[in-house]
Amino acid sequence: MKLQVYLDTSVFSAYFDSRTTDRQRQTEAFWARRADFELATSELAREELRQAPDATHRRRLLGLLRGFRVLVITDEMQALGQRYVHEGVSTPTMLNDAVPVAAAVISRQDVLLSWNFRHLVNRRRRARVNQVNVGAGLSTIGILAPPEL
Repeated sequence: MKLQVYLDTSVFSAYFDSRTTDRQRQTEAFWARRADFELATSELAREELRQAPDATHRRRLLGLLRGFRVLVITDEMQALGQRYVHEGVSTPTMLNDAVPVAAAVISRQDVLLSWNFRHLVNRRRRARVNQVNVGAGLSTIGILAPPEL
C-alpha cells in the first residue's frame, strides 16, 4: 500500500521557483518519485495556484495537479482548522495553514508535505497538531519537508 501524501501549495510553487535552487532541486527530486505515493491536495491549494498573476506560470502550476486527488473542503475540515486555532496551534491569521492540515488529517493522509517551516514543518507545531488530533480521537499525521520523505 502506498503512502498517502498531501501536498500544500508551497511544494507546487517550489517546483518552478528558481530563486531557491536547493529547494527547487529537492522538490524536483520528490516529483521524480511521485508515482511511489498516493497524492492529494485540496481545493484551497488549487485556488491559490490559480491566483498566480502570470498566465503561463499559472498554467504550469495547475498542470502539476494532474494525477492528484483534489479534496473538497468540508465543514468537518473547517471545524478542525478552527479547533487548531482555538487550541493555539495556529493563530487566527494562519487559518489558511490550519485548514489544509485539517483536510489532510480528516482525509486520512499519512503525511502532509510542505516547505512552510515557520507555520507547519517544525517539531513544536507537529506535536501540537497531533496532540489536538489525539484529543479529538483523530489520527496523527507526519508533517515533513520534501527531502524528509
